[in-house]
Amino acid sequence: MAFTKLGLNPDILKAIAATGYDQPTPVQQRAIPAALAGGDLLVSSQTGSGKTAAFMLPCLHRLAVPTEGRGPRVLVLTPTRELAQQVTQAADTYGKFVRRLRCVSIVGGASFGPQLKALGQPVDVIVATPGRLLDHMERGRIDFSRLETLVLDEADRMLDMGFIDDIESIIARTPAKRQTLLFSATLDGVVGRLASRVTRDARRIEIISEPEQRGQIAQLLLFADDLAHKTRLLDTLLRDTELTQALVFTATKRAADEISGQLREKGFAADALHGDMSQRERNRTLQGMRQGRVRVLVATDVAARGLDVPGISHVINFDLPRQAEDYVHRIGRTGRAGRSGIAISLAAHFEKRQVRDIERYTAQPIRVGVLPGLEPKARPARSDGFGDSRRAPGPRRVAAKRPLEGGYGARGRTHSDRGPEGRGYAGEPRRGAPRSHGHSLPASGKRRSFGNH
Repeated sequence: MAFTKLGLNPDILKAIAATGYDQPTPVQQRAIPAALAGGDLLVSSQTGSGKTAAFMLPCLHRLAVPTEGRGPRVLVLTPTRELAQQVTQAADTYGKFVRRLRCVSIVGGASFGPQLKALGQPVDVIVATPGRLLDHMERGRIDFSRLETLVLDEADRMLDMGFIDDIESIIARTPAKRQTLLFSATLDGVVGRLASRVTRDARRIEIISEPEQRGQIAQLLLFADDLAHKTRLLDTLLRDTELTQALVFTATKRAADEISGQLREKGFAADALHGDMSQRERNRTLQGMRQGRVRVLVATDVAARGLDVPGISHVINFDLPRQAEDYVHRIGRTGRAGRSGIAISLAAHFEKRQVRDIERYTAQPIRVGVLPGLEPKARPARSDGFGDSRRAPGPRRVAAKRPLEGGYGARGRTHSDRGPEGRGYAGEPRRGAPRSHGHSLPASGKRRSFGNH
């Protein structure tokens, strides 16, 4: 099916053609006509499936017909600043031929001044994080009287981040007669309960990843005896001559700062990204990544969603994620736009249960390997049957590049800060942390399609 068959406005189709895309992804094929029909939607789709265009294109289709007023006609709520920026860029790209279209991004960490100025003028689309949007609403800066469509993007992630009260406060101030489009990796549990409260007779669309497309991201697990061993593994991995750019995930903001700083001391073009940075700092870091000035980005899970840098060849989980679902979003930062990618997780021996949780969630075993000369002293038991622990016949050896002498962390540094993100060595989860269930890895299209946007 071509985009021309979906019933979109000619100006929107012209913008799509200018991007070079001609084939909609499965979620776009199903969600766009349903959204154009005007009803509420609940859409379950994995990262990289093209969901941003799936909701933005029908919204822009309606905006092509102007109406009187100053307040937004479309409101998109996202969990992170990076995802908000991505959605805003999508609106600008696909709506560039729509006359007098104005899209504003309202996110935390940015100056209030430019946002107040932008909201003082007529606006068609607001893309916002919930907290900052509420700040402006409480100051009486936003009029939702002509709002037509509310989009909850990455609804599961927003709820995981504790935005439920903010979201419900915002929704309570929007018109009852509106279209609501909810996109989430899962539609069960707390997401399902929210959906039942904020939608009316919603159509449910669930997109299942195609198994034959899973091979786009090669996954590997390396066991580490201690923090010093883990940091030597990271040093060696980053010396791989096939590595273009790497995204290294840590459990805490402090660890991201420490590791990026120590990597720079070793000569790597590295930088950090986390929630304590201002929006200007985050923008500068991401721009450096996209322009190739930053080769290694060390980040918390703030980069797990909404970060689209095609040059990322490797994702390295220095710390395992708190939840298995976050693993899928992390490794989805590589293998973008039809490319292949490599995802490597570094784990302590006591984290075997977390590894099994990830394998159950993705319905895939993760291959265990070793770097010659950096083998773990303990031989880990493997879980090749999604919970059936058994001794592996032997880990696969990985060709090693030139290792460093020493390495950051060699003097006994630790990353055991215990703040809101705090975990011990190797990202040991807090007791009682919730776990996720039941979805496969995201699909990456092999042909030129409208995915990963």
